[in-house]
Amino acid sequence: MKLYSDRFASPSFRRSLIGAAVLAMCAGQALAIEPFTVKDIRVEGIQRTEAGTVFNYLPVRVGETFNDDKSVAAIKALYATGIFKDVRLEQDGNVLVVLVEERPAIAKVEFTGTKEFEKDTLVKALKDIGVGETKVFDKASVDRAEQELKRQYLSHGLYGVKITTTVTPIERNRVNIVFAVDEGEIAKIKQINIVGNKVFNDKELREQLALNTGGWFSWYTKADQYSKTKLTGDIESLKSYYLNRGYIEMQVESTQVSITPDKKDIYITINITEGEKYTVSGIKFEGEMFGREEELRSLVLLRRGETYSGERLTATNKLISDRLGTFGYAFANVNANPEINRDKREVGFTFFIDPGKRAYVRHMNIAGNTTTRDEVIRREFRQFESSWYDANKIKLSRDRVDRLGYFKDVTIDTPEAQGTNDQVDVNLTVVEKPTGNFQIGGAFSQSEKFTFQAAIQQANFAGSGTTVGIELNTSKYSRTISFSQTNPYYTDEGVSRAFEVYLRTTQPPALNIGTYSIKQEGGRISYGVPFSENDTVFFGIGLERSRISTDGSSPQRFLNYIRDNGGPANGIGTVSSNAVPLTAAWARDSRDSAITPTIGRYQRANLEIDVIGNIKYYRAVYEQQWYKPLHPKVTLALKGEIDFGHGIGSKPYPVFKNFYGGGIGSVRGYLSSSLGAVDPVNYDALGGASRLIGNAELQMPFPGSGQDRSLRWFGFLDGGQVYQEGQKMRLSELRYSAGLGISWISPVGPLKLSYAKPLNAKPGDRLERFQFQMGTGF
Repeated sequence: MKLYSDRFASPSFRRSLIGAAVLAMCAGQALAIEPFTVKDIRVEGIQRTEAGTVFNYLPVRVGETFNDDKSVAAIKALYATGIFKDVRLEQDGNVLVVLVEERPAIAKVEFTGTKEFEKDTLVKALKDIGVGETKVFDKASVDRAEQELKRQYLSHGLYGVKITTTVTPIERNRVNIVFAVDEGEIAKIKQINIVGNKVFNDKELREQLALNTGGWFSWYTKADQYSKTKLTGDIESLKSYYLNRGYIEMQVESTQVSITPDKKDIYITINITEGEKYTVSGIKFEGEMFGREEELRSLVLLRRGETYSGERLTATNKLISDRLGTFGYAFANVNANPEINRDKREVGFTFFIDPGKRAYVRHMNIAGNTTTRDEVIRREFRQFESSWYDANKIKLSRDRVDRLGYFKDVTIDTPEAQGTNDQVDVNLTVVEKPTGNFQIGGAFSQSEKFTFQAAIQQANFAGSGTTVGIELNTSKYSRTISFSQTNPYYTDEGVSRAFEVYLRTTQPPALNIGTYSIKQEGGRISYGVPFSENDTVFFGIGLERSRISTDGSSPQRFLNYIRDNGGPANGIGTVSSNAVPLTAAWARDSRDSAITPTIGRYQRANLEIDVIGNIKYYRAVYEQQWYKPLHPKVTLALKGEIDFGHGIGSKPYPVFKNFYGGGIGSVRGYLSSSLGAVDPVNYDALGGASRLIGNAELQMPFPGSGQDRSLRWFGFLDGGQVYQEGQKMRLSELRYSAGLGISWISPVGPLKLSYAKPLNAKPGDRLERFQFQMGTGF
């Protein structure tokens, strides 16, 4: 059949002939198109699509012969783009005319009635499956999007959700899509049944589950809302509970989840088979151990005759793998093969050890540091390129970088180097945090109302690792102007240097009846010398001039100081003194992070002594912080501090060196610096020559904090007291408080909010339940 039309022929007639020919060929019939040479190609019907896009998909070009095979290929190729809902071909002389009808484009996707999910989250999720602005509208994709929305709601326990989708055509061949959501009520777990348990009772097993029937904190934990993911995790928790107690053959036979017709209550049934309890019969080793079998055997946490524990077995595998990793065997494989004796109810294990090839570190890569210089991070590395892989040194490198305090998050991974089987790359990725710190602090109390103070400091100045501080403290109690600099790598060997010059003026709080003023000006310089990975010793010297002024209303301790240091007999006047304090300190830091520690310990001891100036004293401080993970998301933090000062010879301890207690950083719930003895006449807080402080915090991530691990809430218990010179530290005199708080490394610095209830306040104690501070750590 010859396909031929002159230019006056009806276009519809030509299209019908080609359409019939194409349909015939697709159906396998012997209807053919008479080939012709294409002199030009014309595209009609496009609105948004570029003509070049159509040309790219056509299997024919100008100058080529158009035949039946290319007709079928062209139709299929254009349909396959998904852009067009109708495609036709027409011959106009030697011109191939491509007529298309585009599918509508999606102009806007909107949601109404959504409360459980953020709209931006839903928009992103649907765009990933083809429903989003500028995407081509496809009814099948919209149906999939509706089902995906329902699936998301079902996973959050909203089984009564109803979704109505409306597609509205608008100008320029576009459509608006609106998903109207009626979320309904959240289905709650009404009952959880465990069937088949004999050794452990229902209550004991339910305590292992994240899902439950609700309680005081269900509004926060959402534990009474069914989730398939949570149920899967709970089944694994049940298995682990049995495995850790010797029930090696425990099985979860089935789980049934049913929902009431009104879709409000959910019933869960878990069927289990406990099996028998097994003890460990023995431990064997096979494989390559390089003569270190006894060393590796000492790492085994399972003991012959003891009850089998799956947790200890897993921990043993990791300990052996990590130990081999310290010798360079980055790909060590440790498998424990069980040998079960059901008659004796014993299980023995043979640890098969395959260390693999010893690996070198090819490259140490750093990513994510937009401000901090590479050298500031790299000088903390203890694993080096072109040396043996050492798992301990790699972990230590990560911890040291995290302890710098410049980053929100520090992660490290060790992928195998491509193209080799004995090299790895160490990739350390950091997330920068703002290191400029505008510190403010304040509190609210019935007596003082609102108090405020501020200071400015820049850590990691210009990404150099150097800390530069300009303190302008303008609180109601003090005025401070100071400049300080700390260079942690003053020498290449890691010796640090810090210096500060300052001018401080201190006046009593408005609460105090007695008035006085202390003006101090001076400076100090100190050096820190590291002598191990975690230990540093500091030495320093300072020069300070102090001037104390009193009047008739000043507290008696200040009047006595003026009198005892050459002032008038009545103690009213001004006395100046010079001090040359020498300092020696030691610090040990094994925390995994300086910002959000979860494990490790920090210790600090400091001695300040002056035997050169005309005031002679010593001042000793010891502090210890201890962090222990109780759960992957719960950390127990303990802090203790004991401080002691005393005059040397016949000199009294200088009052302006007194310790104070109360407020954030010591005992929350009590007014800042208010603990201890008070002036018998004016009832002003005196501070003291010694101090005892203890804090305990239970830290947990704040709901909705996502990847920001610095945003946490915590419950706390504080205790502390301040004692006068010569007074014994009596634990019976400690003041205690308990409460809740929030901490966050905010864009303007560390933030802490706390609400405390004093537990044993005595008459005369000054209370302050709500307190906040920015720029403070634990």
